[in-house]
Amino acid sequence: MQKIRQYPILILLIVNLLVGIFTFRNYGLSWDEPLFYDYANALPYAYSPKEWFSGNFNLENAYGVSGTDHANRGPAYIILARPIVTAIESFGADNASAWHLVNFLTFQLGMYLLYRLAKRWMSPFAATAAAALFAWQPLLWGHAFINPKDPPFLVFFLGAVCFGLEMVDEVEKLHYEEAKNTKLIKGFWKSLGPVLLSAFFLGIATSIRVLGPLAGLLVGIYALTRFNTDILKRLVIYGVLALLVAFVAWPYLWTSPLQKFIEVFSFMSDNPTQLQVLFNGQLYRADELPRRYLPVLLGLTLTEPVLPLFLIGLLFAFWKKLKTLRADNWSLVTEYFLLFLWFLVPFAYVILRKPPMYDGYRHFLFILPPLFIFAGFVFEKIFELVKFRWVVAALTFLLLAPGIYSFIQLHPYEYSYYNSFAGGTSGAFRTYETDYWLTCYKEAVEGFDARKGVNLFVKREPYIAEYYASENVIVRDYRAEFGEIQSGDFVLVNTRANEDIKTFKDAPVILQIGRSNAVFCEIKQIP
Repeated sequence: MQKIRQYPILILLIVNLLVGIFTFRNYGLSWDEPLFYDYANALPYAYSPKEWFSGNFNLENAYGVSGTDHANRGPAYIILARPIVTAIESFGADNASAWHLVNFLTFQLGMYLLYRLAKRWMSPFAATAAAALFAWQPLLWGHAFINPKDPPFLVFFLGAVCFGLEMVDEVEKLHYEEAKNTKLIKGFWKSLGPVLLSAFFLGIATSIRVLGPLAGLLVGIYALTRFNTDILKRLVIYGVLALLVAFVAWPYLWTSPLQKFIEVFSFMSDNPTQLQVLFNGQLYRADELPRRYLPVLLGLTLTEPVLPLFLIGLLFAFWKKLKTLRADNWSLVTEYFLLFLWFLVPFAYVILRKPPMYDGYRHFLFILPPLFIFAGFVFEKIFELVKFRWVVAALTFLLLAPGIYSFIQLHPYEYSYYNSFAGGTSGAFRTYETDYWLTCYKEAVEGFDARKGVNLFVKREPYIAEYYASENVIVRDYRAEFGEIQSGDFVLVNTRANEDIKTFKDAPVILQIGRSNAVFCEIKQIP
């Protein structure tokens, strides 16, 4: 009991883990998963000494069947996760479900890291409330299972910042300790642990996404405000180790590290794509979306309390900042400013530069943690001002309730969540994208009662449907085999970009999958 009072985050972790363990099999494969996991299965080739010395080593073999699409995507996370996935499969889980569980467990690490970082500025209970608000966002909860790219980047970026700040603090503390030379030598080795840990997280984040070095920049700015020779030395070691980790965990860079990193950075900055995006009832190309795209989606896909709590928390933080200034102590000034920059710089980049965006703002999920940490200042103030525990508990529950209710209502499509400002997910249907990653295929195919030998033509990504199809169903590629569709055949079509309206519009619907009056996909029979 004493441990729980000291570390209330343990209760939250236990609750989340129990829910995740009982539900992870319910989530369907998403659009990006199968080929990305094939990439994971091919990667051991790059690390095999036997292949290195075989005389015909070819790095292209490490990229899998989707090498042209995935080779330049950093694989650090799937390299780390694959052995755990294999272990879970040995207990009887299918491959997709095993990956979903590992993805979810990784997100729980991110929740703990957010708590750990928030605890620098607030009580453990306020930090836990901020972490709960973060973890119980339906958008994030859903992505935590089905997205092996963006939540892991969020987690390792968060870890790079958290451990990076702790590294600077530890080195500064050792620098000012009065000790004999022998103790100073021990101090060097004592500080090496935080350096290694923070460099590892920064290196992995950099391998996953080329924006990873932004975390290192934030840590570097913080280090400069505490500048001394010891910090400078550790910072150099930190940077070199992070680069080494990123290099080792990213085979694509091995042949020409600097050139290929610049190439990937340039490609990701432009991210050319012809995908259509449904936004505010209109279809846009991903590179032609209006500047309001990100601000609007932030306002509609986070639960109602988040942005007000963030703004009020900013005011509280700045009020603390003014008090700190009067005390001539710039420590908190720097930390709050860096925390805000973490969100502001990428947000401003999207608004000003207008990079192509699609699948909501999944590529920018990593900018969200500061919103919840600033929201934590509001929880801190509630805990300070309200003396009755039951009132505090009730207020906290009310702020968390929208997320909890939506889990029940939308499961296992939590990531399709829209708040009441959009009229919920049903109100967002046909106005914004909902199940844009086609996870509904699992429920559709498993619920399809078909006689033996039935043809099911799938409009997009038939390999997802094939994974779940019974032996009675012959899954076929709608686009490649359109001319072979005959009367009596079936078509599985999703509602992303209103595809269902464009596909055999008048054919009778025999099965419809959705939540809250929003349709995600349909099976139609050709008359």
